[in-house]
Amino acid sequence: MRLLAGILISLASAAVLPAAKSLDFYFIDVEGGQSTLIVTPSKQSLLVDAGWPGFNRRDSTRIAEAAKKAGVKQIDYLVITHFHTDHAGGVPQLVEKLPVKHVIDHGSNVETSKAAKELTDAYNTAIKASEHITMKPGDKIPLKGLDITVVAANGEHIDAALPGAGQPNQYCDTSKTYPADRSENARSLGFVLNFGKFRFIDLGDLTAAKELGLVCPNNLIGQVSLYLTSHHGLDASNTKELVWALHPRVAVMNNGATKGGMPKAWQVVKNSPDLEDLWQVHFSVAGGKENNVPDPMIANIDETTGDYIKVSAMPDGSFTVWNSRNKFTKTYNAK
Repeated sequence: MRLLAGILISLASAAVLPAAKSLDFYFIDVEGGQSTLIVTPSKQSLLVDAGWPGFNRRDSTRIAEAAKKAGVKQIDYLVITHFHTDHAGGVPQLVEKLPVKHVIDHGSNVETSKAAKELTDAYNTAIKASEHITMKPGDKIPLKGLDITVVAANGEHIDAALPGAGQPNQYCDTSKTYPADRSENARSLGFVLNFGKFRFIDLGDLTAAKELGLVCPNNLIGQVSLYLTSHHGLDASNTKELVWALHPRVAVMNNGATKGGMPKAWQVVKNSPDLEDLWQVHFSVAGGKENNVPDPMIANIDETTGDYIKVSAMPDGSFTVWNSRNKFTKTYNAK
């Protein structure tokens, strides 16, 4: 009788326990730039890049709307992957709408044009009220309940493999070379995020030669659950050596209608071994019917509609993807 009573008490207690909370990603439409809002179960926020300036504050407005939907009133950590206008240009408008506590980047802008100097000056002015942190490969971004490791920054990458990684990469082709890139793209700050068994990677606009440093001859990253395509889905990035080594279950392409989503890169991602689905922020005009995913998995069919893709992940490795345009939802079970 006591045993039965104990079981009943346990079941009753389990019934009132709160449901496990998800880690949420909002892949915001900034028309071919990048802005990804990540919100932890404890409501800490990390924003990766801030989109473009101008356009009547279009991008900062969309970021603020996503933050409101997520229930956050400030950005705890703003990560700027690199100093190009479509990633860092929106920072002055962002700080007008949301307080930003900490700003993380790879260090100084290496580009010296007039436009680059204007971008840097506006950025430095905008972040004066925030704690400014420069990170290097191997550093950690401190969000509660997550393990976030910087794997590339300022043209360098991690030397040692992440836990569980380090195996030889069968997709490396020693006869193939990629051009050197001296722009800010090659200095992108990229990171791997772990939430229990769920793993996400964002490498900014890291270009091909630098991608190879992470996965050839040995894969220093390992496999991931979710891959944000590098460089908006351009074929200057997203090498087969990288993407196929990562073995993503799902990929999200942060392309615009006429930027990114290039057929060659799209094919590399779409044909990645064991990829279950590719989702896109925009229909790619360059891709045509043959190199775009089905409409339900595209947030924006038209050029300037502003819909987003949301991913909600659980620590057991399961996650759900939701399209704000049509409410199409798909769940990927734990493996």
